[in-house]
Amino acid sequence: MSLLLYRVDDRLIHGQVVIGWGRPLGAEFIVLVDNLVAASDWEQDLYRMGVPPDMQVIFADVPTAVREIATWQHEARKGILLTADIATMAALRAASPELERINLGGIHHRPGRTARLPYVYLTDEEFRILQGLESGGAHVTAQDVPTGAPITLSALP
Repeated sequence: MSLLLYRVDDRLIHGQVVIGWGRPLGAEFIVLVDNLVAASDWEQDLYRMGVPPDMQVIFADVPTAVREIATWQHEARKGILLTADIATMAALRAASPELERINLGGIHHRPGRTARLPYVYLTDEEFRILQGLESGGAHVTAQDVPTGAPITLSALP
């Protein structure tokens, strides 16, 4: 499987993803799944500036990602799939049973969210969605950087 990391991180592409995760994994492409970014050439240009020239960035809205996820999973190259929110990752998991591991990265404070870790804030509904993903066979862990220990969903406060 060529998608080595499925990550929810509301910052999407940034140094921690590109350098912290991408380099150790040998990532050659990033799939960024976000409806707003997929519709904005300006935002896409900004995100492209954050990756080295030899790393491709693919921008997709959710319907396109649902259609294309199997293709990305079987690419010859290694890749990372990013979403800004849990609902988007849940839609992709529903479309692909091969999406077995979900990494929670930076999910930051917003009204209605509670701190679960210093870098993970969730609403009760987001937590329920994650529990549903796990009960459906996905393995959900929080891990901000690859050198940090993964924290299981059940261990989140």
